[in-house]
Amino acid sequence: MKRYCLALDLVENATLIAEYEEHHRKVWPEIVKSIRDAGISQMEIYRTGNRLFMIMETDDSFNFDNKAKADASNEKVQQWEELMWKYQQALPGAKAGEKWVLMKKIFGL
Repeated sequence: MKRYCLALDLVENATLIAEYEEHHRKVWPEIVKSIRDAGISQMEIYRTGNRLFMIMETDDSFNFDNKAKADASNEKVQQWEELMWKYQQALPGAKAGEKWVLMKKIFGL
C-alpha cells in the first residue's frame, strides 16, 4: 500500500463551496468506479477554508500516468472534472492545467 497526499484550492465563495461539498456527498457511481479501477483503495478529502487536502491509499498497481490516461478516455470522468473546475482553482505555483498538487511528506511518527 502507498499513501499520497494532495492539495487544491476552491474558489473563495461560500455558495460554491457548499455546492462542491454537496456534489461530494453524491459522487457519481462512474467516478467511484474509475477511482477504484485505478488501484485507489481509500480516498478522503478534507477542507479548511477554501483549501482541500486529499489522502489516497493505493495498491501497488496505482500509477498517476495510467490514471490520467484512463481519465482522459472516460467521458463521465471528463464531465465530472469539467463540473468540478467550476469550483476549483489552481494552487499558487501549480503548473498550467494542474489541479491536485502532490504534497511532499516532511514528517512522520
